[in-house]
Amino acid sequence: MRILLTGATGQVGGVLLPRLRRHDVLAADRATLDLARPERIADVLDRLAPDLIINPAAYTAVDKAEDEHDLAMRVNAGAPEALARWASARNVPLVHFSTDYVFDGSHDRPWREDDATGPLSVYGASKLAGEEAIRMTGGTFLIVRTSWVYVAKGTNKSANFLRTIARLARERKELRIVVDQIGAPTPAAVIADAITSMVAGGLDAFRADCARANGLVHLATSGETSWHGFAAAIVDGLKARGVKLAAEQVNPIKSEEYPTRATRPRNSRLDLSRLQQVFGIKPPSWREALALELDQLADELR
Repeated sequence: MRILLTGATGQVGGVLLPRLRRHDVLAADRATLDLARPERIADVLDRLAPDLIINPAAYTAVDKAEDEHDLAMRVNAGAPEALARWASARNVPLVHFSTDYVFDGSHDRPWREDDATGPLSVYGASKLAGEEAIRMTGGTFLIVRTSWVYVAKGTNKSANFLRTIARLARERKELRIVVDQIGAPTPAAVIADAITSMVAGGLDAFRADCARANGLVHLATSGETSWHGFAAAIVDGLKARGVKLAAEQVNPIKSEEYPTRATRPRNSRLDLSRLQQVFGIKPPSWREALALELDQLADELR
């Protein structure tokens, strides 16, 4: 199987790449496939001729997107549309990643795939526009919505919550972290393991599963916590593993006390029923998944 993997130096792409090595993987960086120039994508795909496209690459600067609307839309909507049009015309399946930010966070339960969307930010709107553009092509696709992605080690490990909290906890005695936004922290490894499992049975089986899932599935760890709960678990976990930290307190604050350029959804929990029913995948709890990442990070920091 010849697989085109975008964003191979990103969090998800970087972890996916070694798991797909038994296939013929085309790891496309920005120099090979510039998603900010959707008009050039078809020509690149003609040259690479993949049997399967996996697209974790995206514009992910949530706050910056408020001021870079056009760029966010080109990368998160225009590029997925170009990928999907090429793939649909050649019966090539497309796996595309989306986000909990397509929802407004107003529900008091986990979000199901068929719930109404309502993004609160330019980033969320751009990701939703990408979803809608893919659906319009009518090809074989699977949109994978995930949430709160992080990684301990990898090619793009600096700009994620786990490593940011670990850094701040070594520098400061007190951390102040938002407590009223709820979700499921999801390591890139959990996502990569799930995608690898989904395509392991071959393209025909994968096409059938995409149809059964109606082209959309939610993928995250199980359980829930707040950003504050996540941060406290990171600090406690690193201390338990012998990492010396300055942090003595992790204090909860409300979203209003930490204003950001883009509005975040308060409830980012995703319903995982379809993931288990269609693909037979039952993700670990967020705490179990975090423990494995902390083991790796502690080895680096001790």
